[in-house]
Amino acid sequence: MSLLPVAEAQARLLALATPLATENVRLIDAARRWAAEDVIARRTQPAADLSMMDGYAIRFADMPGPWTLIGESRAGAGLDRRVGQGQAARIFTGAPVPEGADAILVQEEAAREGDLLRLSGEGPAGPGSSIRPRGSDFAEGARLIASGDRLTPGRIAAAAVGGHSTLCVRRRPRITLISTGDELVPPGTAADRVMLPASNGVMLQALIGDAAEVQDGGIIPDRLDALVEAFRTAQADIIVTTGGASVGDHDLVRPALAEAGAALDFWRIAMRPGKPLLAGKLGNAIVLGLPGNPVSAFVTARLFLLPLIAHLGGARDPIPKPERARLAAALPAVGNRDDYVRATLSDGHVAPLPNQDSGALSTLALADALIVRPAGAPPASVDEIVDILRIA
Repeated sequence: MSLLPVAEAQARLLALATPLATENVRLIDAARRWAAEDVIARRTQPAADLSMMDGYAIRFADMPGPWTLIGESRAGAGLDRRVGQGQAARIFTGAPVPEGADAILVQEEAAREGDLLRLSGEGPAGPGSSIRPRGSDFAEGARLIASGDRLTPGRIAAAAVGGHSTLCVRRRPRITLISTGDELVPPGTAADRVMLPASNGVMLQALIGDAAEVQDGGIIPDRLDALVEAFRTAQADIIVTTGGASVGDHDLVRPALAEAGAALDFWRIAMRPGKPLLAGKLGNAIVLGLPGNPVSAFVTARLFLLPLIAHLGGARDPIPKPERARLAAALPAVGNRDDYVRATLSDGHVAPLPNQDSGALSTLALADALIVRPAGAPPASVDEIVDILRIA
């Protein structure tokens, strides 16, 4: 079986699934998910002309004064009188500009004696000075957020000011994480020289964060019957395995999936690290088999699992877009697989880390970026522009 290019494998994975059902949730619960429909403003913002400064609302035509004070306007309580010729109103930041006034004389440029106000500085430059006009942010009926947009903190704030208390999103996917291998023991358990503390499960849970509802399927030994049972009993939208997807005598994920009734879509990707990746369907669940080496598991999860979660969540563009940076050290030519090089990023320069072994967690712990080098790329020199993906 030939190796599948990364982009083709990503497209085929996403084609296996459709976005999940929608639900309306509180604004705070919608954070970092994706809008399932356009979010339309239910009100105009600001709803009135507002002062941008503390000072005095005046008619610019009355410059340079003096003025007689007739009251004050503060946030949440405007002045109920019109500002007429030669008159002014004390005003505070965020307060509605009284009818008749068209400029703000900032308090640093005014001198007040009782109800008499005089100019002590340059004064406003013209009508509209220091005034935030009604609707200058957005008008009722405007689209604040497009369907498929990530609900960032700024978009959540815009939805709140736009009159929304809930948003329509896709439900979070349910994920079951299964670690395979006779050599694995739970983190914190004493491990002799032939045993290994399991790191992939906790690493993937940390990577996924709150983007999905994650169930730890535990550590399954290298026994066909145990794996088949784990697959058949998993209640999930995505079943993720780590390990057991290669070609060794104890790599049983593929035969176990077949016995459980799964249909394999693809296996083995033209990438390093991460070649023995597989994907398929078991009933309505997507099965994603990640490599067992922790760096390979991390890189493939970054390139496949996170986009799949985003796709199920309704993201418009679930595939991560690379950024650009300058190389801080030379890199050799690339073979017949895309290369994902762990690196550190600083001031626009990316430095490859020395130990690129797929089992080297110390290197992954230091890295905050992956240098993305396509198959067949020639050697890259210092200061050459390369693609990167941030991972921290």
